[in-house]
Formats: sequence, C-alpha cells, structure tokens
Amino acid sequence: MVESAKYSGLKEKYERDGYVIVPDLIDPADWADLEGACERAVSRTREGAWRYRRTVGRQFPPYGEVDPDSWGVQHIMHPEMGEKAFVRWYTSTRLLEVVKVLLGCEESDLQMELFNVLINPVSHDFALRWHRDDIREDATTEEEQKALDIWHFGVQWNTALYIDSCLYVVPGSHKIPRTDEQRVNSSGQVPENPLDMPGSIRVTLQPGESVFYNQNILHCATYNSKAKRATLHACIGDTKGGTTRARNILQHELDWMKGEEFAKTIPNEVGRGMLKNLIRMYDESKKDGKDEIVYSLKN
Repeated sequence: MVESAKYSGLKEKYERDGYVIVPDLIDPADWADLEGACERAVSRTREGAWRYRRTVGRQFPPYGEVDPDSWGVQHIMHPEMGEKAFVRWYTSTRLLEVVKVLLGCEESDLQMELFNVLINPVSHDFALRWHRDDIREDATTEEEQKALDIWHFGVQWNTALYIDSCLYVVPGSHKIPRTDEQRVNSSGQVPENPLDMPGSIRVTLQPGESVFYNQNILHCATYNSKAKRATLHACIGDTKGGTTRARNILQHELDWMKGEEFAKTIPNEVGRGMLKNLIRMYDESKKDGKDEIVYSLKN
C-alpha cells in the first residue's frame, strides 16, 4: 500500500500517538442521508423497537436489558434496520482510502467488522471507565506489555455528526504499560474527572471529523444527556491478522452478517470482498467446535 500524498505522514502520527483526527470523510452529498438514517435508528432504539443497543449501566458486551436508556445503537447495517446509507458509507472510497493508509494494506485485505452509532442517553449522564478494548485492567505489567506488543491488524474510529467532546485518551499509551498512578485511575471505577488520569487529553470533534484510534490506547468517555450525540463508531480489520481479531469482534454476535439478506444490501464489489473476508475469519475461528462467545472485558 503506497501512502497517497494527501495523507502523507498520517500513519506515522497514528503509530506514534495512537490516534489521529481526519476531516471530511463524509461526502457532502451523503450527509443528509446519513443524518436521517441516524435519526431514525436512534428513534427506533429509544422507542424500544430495536433490541440491539448499548445499555446504560453496561460498558461492554453482553449489554442486556438492565436499563431502558441507551448510549449506543448496535448493528446499524443489519438488513432489518433498513438503512442503506450506513452500508454505503462504510464501504465508500473516501473512507476506505484512509483505512488502507492506517492499516498499510491493500483493498483486497480489508475485513468488514462492526458499525454502530454512539448516542447521548436521555434520562441521566453516563460515563465509561478508563480501559483498553482487549486488555483487562487487572493485567500485570508484564501481561500488559506482551498484549501491547501484538499488532491487532485493525483500526477503529468515531465520526461525529455533531460536536462531540466525549472521548478522552492518553496519547502514546498504546505502546507502554500503565504507570502506578495510571493503574490507580483505571482499576474499574468511573472517573469523576477523566483529566485526573496522568497524560490524558480530551478529544473534541467538529461535525464531519473522524478520530481513528488504536483499540488498546488507554481511553474513556463521558456521555452528557443534554448534549445531542450521533457519532458513527466502526472498525475494519486486515486479513493478514488471521483470526487474531476474532474474540474482540465476534463477541458482538455477528451471525446475521452471514445471511443472504445482508449480502444483498452490499452496494459494491469492495464491500462484498470485505464481507467474504469477515465470514472467512468467522468460520476459521469456529473450527473444532469453538462456538462459545468469549468476552474481552468484564462489566
């Protein structure tokens, strides 16, 4: 993969800091369709008509039904959602160009994974504790370093439709274990002030901006019930990783993506190739009767 002049230095910054902000990945012609699709998806979820949701009070899967309020809508490409704008954007050239640069891969290596929308709860504020997506907070320093040394062959991102100041990260923490003070601030508690975490910054996105970040950067988020949020939250993998991403991705229960109804919604050849790559990883990971869902983190 040759890095285009437009994104020169982007991968270097991403690898150094663990995150990078990129503007304008939504074509202006697609903005209204995406915004409308989000409005309808959020309404269905809040009305109780969409069961795939991130439930207030539960940070990680399984999300359950412990609270009627939601902080995310899951599986927005699901054919039953019926919103073609989501699949169209997820497989768009403008977006995938950046994904390929950050992964350092070819188009044929791209692996379809998760696509959700993060929203504001309506009944009360909510926050996520400091965490890494695939390393438990009780890991020893040695265990943490060993896990951080593994390249996970994937990238995830948030794309804001409205001003979004929910995310906090510790730049560079995707490479090194936590200090003693950082461990104290990431021991399972919800932070009163995320900026108490040593080295942390707040990431503010303007409408249309995307933040791509390493899944194991130290990060948390706050959800203001009074501030409208609709932020597209997704990830894509690189097939060169084999089944290394299976646990973190398949814990979200993606059986529906293997069905013919979903395949019919894919609008282009690159998207169909991405889906085939996902199904290949799915099938490889289920060999030898390994059907049990394994969760990366505990609630």
